[in-house]
Amino acid sequence: MEFLNLLVHKIYIIIVDSLQTILLVASVILIFYVFLIRPHEVTGFSMFPTYDNKEMLLTFLPDKNIKKLHHGDVIVFYSPVEPEKLYIKRVIGMPGDTVMVQDGQVSLNGAPLSEPYLRSTVATYGGAFLPNGQTATVDPGTLFMMGDNRENSSDSREWGFLKEDRIVGRSVARIFPPQHFNLIKNPYTESK
Repeated sequence: MEFLNLLVHKIYIIIVDSLQTILLVASVILIFYVFLIRPHEVTGFSMFPTYDNKEMLLTFLPDKNIKKLHHGDVIVFYSPVEPEKLYIKRVIGMPGDTVMVQDGQVSLNGAPLSEPYLRSTVATYGGAFLPNGQTATVDPGTLFMMGDNRENSSDSREWGFLKEDRIVGRSVARIFPPQHFNLIKNPYTESK
């Protein structure tokens, strides 16, 4: 009988320890998901060839303050035209910057923008908000966003500046598919 009591006690301890471990791990995952990092799926082809449809990116949530972002960062945000839908685009213009699209080229603050993430055959044209050949100065508390697949991207050329309160965070890694896993590097800040 004592053996049976000892066995029951050991099973009880194993179950309690396992539940504590599961609860601890679940709590840590929940804290990370709510406050630090969250996966987001690329939907569509507006960031192709940099990111393809159905790929998964990890987004760092504390980087939703414009002061923490840089030209070239890829961010996740709520669409200005479809408020419940998430978009993934690249930061082109920061507050105070002047952006112009003319003859297939983006200019930032009067200088042609070097965009190494674009396919060499991509030409950028204006839209309803920023017509070809006109300039726009980015308002305080907003960003000018563009997809890397300029012919297939609903972005700031069409719907205007992105307000800071729409930002979810900055994408930091591609996690799916596993063979394409990589940390997301900013083409402008990585070389500094």
